[in-house]
Amino acid sequence: MHRWYGLDEVPEDWGASVVTIGVFDGVHRGHQRIVGRAVELAAERAARGSQHARLPVVVVTFDPHPDEVVRPGSHPPFLSTARRRAELLAGLGVDAVCMLPFTYEFSQLGPDEFVRTVLVDRLHAAAVVVGENFRFGHRATGDVSLLAKLGEKYDYTAEGVPLLVADGVTISSSYIRERLEAGEVRVAAAALGRPPRVEGVVVRGHMRGRALGFPTANLECPPHTAIPGDGIYAGWLLSLTADGEEDGRWPAAISVGPNATFGEAERTVEAYALDRDDLDLYGAHVAIDFSARLRGTVRFDSVDALVEQMHRDVDQARELLTP
Repeated sequence: MHRWYGLDEVPEDWGASVVTIGVFDGVHRGHQRIVGRAVELAAERAARGSQHARLPVVVVTFDPHPDEVVRPGSHPPFLSTARRRAELLAGLGVDAVCMLPFTYEFSQLGPDEFVRTVLVDRLHAAAVVVGENFRFGHRATGDVSLLAKLGEKYDYTAEGVPLLVADGVTISSSYIRERLEAGEVRVAAAALGRPPRVEGVVVRGHMRGRALGFPTANLECPPHTAIPGDGIYAGWLLSLTADGEEDGRWPAAISVGPNATFGEAERTVEAYALDRDDLDLYGAHVAIDFSARLRGTVRFDSVDALVEQMHRDVDQARELLTP
């Protein structure tokens, strides 16, 4: 799969393609539906005996989040890093991901100029697939109807895919962020189609976990990361290569929030790989996949009471994570 950062990286000889556009934060089930429709449309065109072979599918997305540029300081917590987003999109059968740097100048493009610059001149869009609530152009003045109208001018088709509704709830990135904030990682996982994940670099903390018999990987997460609400969780600790590939995975008990027993106010994300005290992950890029919330954050009256509860947490995590 091709990965381009900016339109300048699109090959000069790139031919016609089916394009889908969106922030796609989290690449949740609703996003998967939109991208799936683009892949389906590319296959339909080939099946109809078009003069072209199957058209390649290109996903256009943005970094940073447009809200941070249009309304500085309003960046929503993100559900996936830009690299993780590209990886997830690649797994949906697309042929290329084009990550556009979203700048103030880019935000000033009118709808017609956006279409011509992004969809027509470089990607040669023959068809465009977006969510039905898609907006584009300066001040978000463009919608699906205008996108289709401009398609008549620039010779492409456009369609808006209805939002995904499951159990009476519209699946959206905002909904998933809300569920994560509430600690409802299983609900978030159902909407994402996989466990929610946070990534970060392992840094040295207060080393209390090791002293208590539970050495933890203390994550320093990128700014704006969507982190589940304070509590204790069961999940998986993963080590990642420089390219983001998984090269180690361990069942884990995870703590999110301040260490109230020791009177600390700093919010941390720490993972204890079950029954492992031999891992040296300092400086490593790791990820945590959250499977279930075990309990809320509690201040204990003594260290002994805390350690006793930690043993119970680990036993519960092991029970949940062992096949």
